[in-house]
Amino acid sequence: MSSIFSKIIAGEIPSDIVYRDDRVTAFKDINPQTPVHILIVPNKEIPSVNDVTPEDEQTLGHLFVVAKQIAEEHGIAEKGYRLIVNCGDDGGQEVYHLHMHLLGGRRVGPMVVKRD
Repeated sequence: MSSIFSKIIAGEIPSDIVYRDDRVTAFKDINPQTPVHILIVPNKEIPSVNDVTPEDEQTLGHLFVVAKQIAEEHGIAEKGYRLIVNCGDDGGQEVYHLHMHLLGGRRVGPMVVKRD
């Protein structure tokens, strides 16, 4: 089954793509949580971190290289930004195609909010 991100990568669903190469695609989140909120996605459909194999290692490292480049291009590298990868339902994963959130452009606050 093809994820919504695979359909974006294939050009079947329009998206504001900010970066694309043979391993990853990056596009603006449709519900941004910060002024800069970009999703960086491997072109290979990997459902979650739990499905990563040793063959994926170079692509996953490439996600960080691309994140740095995008942060620089969007003027947020110097002040800082946050990278998030969610895994599974309890980890907050909503789309089961591994992806990295790049968030910045303002102070992003605490990593986790304690709930009573």
